[in-house]
Amino acid sequence: MQEILTAVTYLVVWLICQRAIGIESGLTTLLISLAAAFSVYVLYAVMNYQMRKRKGEFRE
Repeated sequence: MQEILTAVTYLVVWLICQRAIGIESGLTTLLISLAAAFSVYVLYAVMNYQMRKRKGEFRE
């Protein structure tokens, strides 16, 4: 699920940069899209960790 959400985020942000905002630089679009996808990946991982921690699946 996490990887699918990351891939969809990448594509959506790429399209937003190209169509809605009108950024013509491929490198800029690539960097913005990758940053957004990486952010979603990390946020999902943190939320998953916190949920599992609340359930008591981790010992500290």
